[in-house]
Amino acid sequence: MTSKCQRYKKRVSLNMGETEQRPTAGSRLGAQENAGISTLEHGQKPPMTPPGKLVSIKIQMLDDTQETFDVPQRAPGKVLHDAVCNHLNLVEGDYFGLEFPDHKKMMVWLDLLKPVMKQIRRPKHVVVKFVVKFFPPDHAQLQEELTRYLFALQVKQDLAQGRLTCNDTSTALLISHIVQSEIGDFDETIDREHLAKNKYIPQQEALEDKIMEFHRNHMGQTPAESDFQLLEIARRLEMYGIRLHPAKDREGTKINLAVANTGILVFQGHTKINAFNWAKVRKLSFKRKRFLIKLRPDVNSSFQDTLEFLMASRDFCKSFWKICVEHHAFFRLFEEPKPKPKPVLFSRGSSFRFSGRTQKQVLDYVKEGGHKKVQFERKHSKIHSIRSLTAQPSEQHSEVPKQSSSFAFGDDNDAAVVQSCRQGKELKASTEDTGQRRSPSLKKSPKESRKVDGAVVSTVEEEEEATKDRMQNRPQSQQPSTGSLTGSPHLSELSINSQGGPSVANMSLSPNLSPDAKQSSPLISPLLNDPSCIRTDDEEEVKRKRFPTEKAYFIAKEVATTERTYLKDLEVITSWFQSAVSKEDCMPEILKNLIFSNFEPLHKFHTGFLKEIEQRLALWEGRSNAHIKGDYQRIGDVMLKNIQSMKQLTVHLWKHNEVLMELENGIKNSRKLETFCRDFELQKVCYLPLNTFLLRPLHRLMHYKQIMERLCKHYPPNHIDFRDSRAALAEISEMVAQLHGNMIKMENFQKLHELKKDLIGIDNLVIPGREFIRLGSLSKLSGKGLQQRMFFLFNDILLYTSRGLTASNQFKVHGHLPLYGMTIEESEEEWGVAHCLTLRGQHQSIIVAASTRAEMNKWTEDIQMAIDLAEKSSGPAPELLASSPPDNKSPDETPVDQESEDDLSASRTSLERQSPHRGNTTVHVCWHRNTSVSMIDFSIAVENQLSGNLLRKFKNSNGWQKLWVVFTNFCMFFYKSHQDNHPLASLPLLGYSLTIPSESENIHKDYVFKLHFKSHVYYFRAESEYTFERWMEVIRSATSSASRTRALSHKESHAY
Repeated sequence: MTSKCQRYKKRVSLNMGETEQRPTAGSRLGAQENAGISTLEHGQKPPMTPPGKLVSIKIQMLDDTQETFDVPQRAPGKVLHDAVCNHLNLVEGDYFGLEFPDHKKMMVWLDLLKPVMKQIRRPKHVVVKFVVKFFPPDHAQLQEELTRYLFALQVKQDLAQGRLTCNDTSTALLISHIVQSEIGDFDETIDREHLAKNKYIPQQEALEDKIMEFHRNHMGQTPAESDFQLLEIARRLEMYGIRLHPAKDREGTKINLAVANTGILVFQGHTKINAFNWAKVRKLSFKRKRFLIKLRPDVNSSFQDTLEFLMASRDFCKSFWKICVEHHAFFRLFEEPKPKPKPVLFSRGSSFRFSGRTQKQVLDYVKEGGHKKVQFERKHSKIHSIRSLTAQPSEQHSEVPKQSSSFAFGDDNDAAVVQSCRQGKELKASTEDTGQRRSPSLKKSPKESRKVDGAVVSTVEEEEEATKDRMQNRPQSQQPSTGSLTGSPHLSELSINSQGGPSVANMSLSPNLSPDAKQSSPLISPLLNDPSCIRTDDEEEVKRKRFPTEKAYFIAKEVATTERTYLKDLEVITSWFQSAVSKEDCMPEILKNLIFSNFEPLHKFHTGFLKEIEQRLALWEGRSNAHIKGDYQRIGDVMLKNIQSMKQLTVHLWKHNEVLMELENGIKNSRKLETFCRDFELQKVCYLPLNTFLLRPLHRLMHYKQIMERLCKHYPPNHIDFRDSRAALAEISEMVAQLHGNMIKMENFQKLHELKKDLIGIDNLVIPGREFIRLGSLSKLSGKGLQQRMFFLFNDILLYTSRGLTASNQFKVHGHLPLYGMTIEESEEEWGVAHCLTLRGQHQSIIVAASTRAEMNKWTEDIQMAIDLAEKSSGPAPELLASSPPDNKSPDETPVDQESEDDLSASRTSLERQSPHRGNTTVHVCWHRNTSVSMIDFSIAVENQLSGNLLRKFKNSNGWQKLWVVFTNFCMFFYKSHQDNHPLASLPLLGYSLTIPSESENIHKDYVFKLHFKSHVYYFRAESEYTFERWMEVIRSATSSASRTRALSHKESHAY
């Protein structure tokens, strides 16, 4: 009696809304609580758990284990679904659903809005299955290793049940990857024993030799890689993710209907005979047993306006209609549809609607990274795996797996996450199967170092974590932190440079870790985290009082700091590049002489120039033996003298046009030179594209002009330095005016060649007359729903691409639209998509959606301007895109059945054999930050470059760390000191917000600015009001894109 009373009290406390601290399966194993899949907005509270007695529901997991969940009788289906996802620590639970047999033994999906008990009438006799419900078009959209593991289990289950049909070759290849993930590398004896005990398909014996033959080729492949390869093969199969629903057409022919991410499919047996993409479907409805598809009018189509199919019963018909509605909403909509208002008198039709997050919301949530990574166990695997892919694949498998985003280790948990966690705690999960039988379990992830191709990669988030660890637990501060190396939405916010210089962020986009990388983590090296590097406030105050405080001094100091960076950039060509060229016989002598004979005189001159400036600053600061200070508190005379001397070097500056063009021609004509230059760009010192360094001398003239303008504006006319400063400004302005037009043409030429390296599927990108206008990320509406695409706008053509899943990280051209004859119109109401545009070409139309209204306006303005330019030209030029896909058709719109299953066993394509490509280019930053930049933005960025010392502080750290910072190309590069030859790390700023800390942030220091992107916050402290304003000015130019109308006066448009 006593025990009954205690149980009654517990249940009363649960129903009153008090959270009972009942451990989940994950927490019993020491895993951190995860927020699961709550769809609540930030700050919104979850609904109270409905009162009533608890009912036990049996859930069969994908690994065949069973768990029992106790839920209140009146709880909606979402409570049970969230409980299962919380139990698994599954972040991307929206792809999954709960399936059960209804009273007519028909398998139906659990409605998340209706009470569980109204759907499952006899829970004691029903086993609910947790299975994959929505199969995305590309498994690379699945961000978590656990999610891909569960998808792999679904594929394994579908193979065993005969749902996933394919030829013997594909079947054997699929099973070989399953075997690799379960028992590891090939061993003939172990393989035969394992296949004898485990039957993956009926009549498996006939394929065992073929399975082992394929398994032999997977040496060194980790379970995570095996899952990825398994899904890569499965997604190309016609029956992947397909559930057939029997029906008849109007003629009474037996067919099967199915729904997928692309639309509604029609099968005869297991052969697809027709498909209706979502873009073609206007309306879906059902009337008794009749399923109706109303199509959009199409003059080229032979179909009738409305198609009718007859199903077995009304319940069958309604069930299929509901799953179609859910698929359309999940893959096509930006956000969950709002409920219809309830009718006053009577209702007509079904009130059913999709409930939950759409795929876009899931991707955005995961990219924000408000959760921690944890371990999980694979039921059948003898190999342990963790969610961040820290296993280290061999080079031969370096193309997999590719993910599209990683997660930050921020400490700011989203409110919705916390609320969902609370809701999950109110549900009791008891394990039926004990011992070895359990669903994926969770453990706290040990921190591991992140090593990439012999290099160590770090992010700002990891540094924050390391700093926090040191503060909280000093003895354990040497533990390096773990993290996903895959396409961060913050693009490895602070990517530590290593073997590849600019390629390091590329490495951070790939989870291919090298087992040979044994270097110590930079997080625990004195370079970035030694406490001795953290300066005290007293030190800074003493130092600040010793130096001059007038604005002219800091302007002069800017000349010195930026000159140091410029000289280092020249040395990339005159020292590093020349040394590398001398060791390789790959460049013609004529080209060598052309390049180095024009750069060596510049390097020699600016070495002396920098020395003079530093000497003047030393006198100004009183650091020399000269005590006569008055005559030395100026910089105009030094600038005038050197700018006049610089005029004699104009002949070399004019040659830079020829240098750039001849080098690109040499690369085009010589594979050896192309490989050499590509390899040089992967060196640490080449932190920018090689051809950018060739334009640095032209850019530097503009910097001198801007500095002298600020100096003249600061000085009163009677100042001792005003006359020299004004004369120096006149001299440099004359030089800039002479070279300006040439520089603009070269910038366009350089940008076209740089984009050429990021694109595949187009050969003739660089042609006379073509101008680059804008690049950026847009969502393209197609049969598969809204899909992220990278768009490139030129003055004659618009390209759209997707990011490749290969080691090169290049963007594959899917299609193009000539601008001649194109029209553009807003179409938000027509398609029900926010910030939507319809681009109508002469032969093709596409619908795109921008991330914000501001982005849409920028694209509209630039595309309309480009259309006007194309109309004024001589006419269409279709021959400009020689290697574009045939008929302007995008591969994502071709039917899946055109891919041959026999080719699936090929380990790599020719594209995948290409060497690694930089992944931190502006194109990749725009892709991950979902933004865009224009040629005007690039031109403004050229003028807004800055160097100098800054103090940096993380959100959760106490001290300030002094770093030498170079800002260029929308990115901050961090050095230990200005003498370093290459940066330690980088922080791309596109998409960041620039503000001043508020009182509540307790900074209480002068000249501090704050950089903020989602959950990532960094503080930087300048030495004076002038330097603070300059850093704010240049960073604002990168974080806020210029509009064309505001900036057209800034630069004229020139075609190369």
